[in-house]
Amino acid sequence: MTNSDDLCRELQSLWHQNFPLSKAMGLTVVSFTDHILTTRAPLLPNTNIHNTAFAGSLYAIEAMTAWGLLYLEIANAGLHASIIHAHGDIDFAKTVNEDIVAMADFSTLTNHIDELAERGKTRLTIAAKVQTKDGVASQFSGDYLARLERTDQ
Repeated sequence: MTNSDDLCRELQSLWHQNFPLSKAMGLTVVSFTDHILTTRAPLLPNTNIHNTAFAGSLYAIEAMTAWGLLYLEIANAGLHASIIHAHGDIDFAKTVNEDIVAMADFSTLTNHIDELAERGKTRLTIAAKVQTKDGVASQFSGDYLARLERTDQ
């Protein structure tokens, strides 16, 4: 098992180097504890004309939080895999007029790490949400594919 803080720094660096949008949005990893990843992005670079969170930013943040959670769970298991975001849906319930805090929970999906280790691939759906002081603002559901990377090449 790898140190959670090191993995979070690794994920943050990976995002900012390979997904430029994450850096422009100010997306940061807050914590990774008990199979739950929490991320945060400031409202200001993610606003729309109404000075609330832009729907596209909410989608991107939740999709990357779910992707990041899968990345962390795979790395925590000592595996290396390619991860693809195949499909996603989002429901918007409330406007967001504060920093964007997203969470994704892997606690009921851990069997997919075993499947990845055994079969070399897995497909799963990961949920994420944006929580505000007034409740859940949006809920995301994304399909992800993971395939083990060969390390013997």
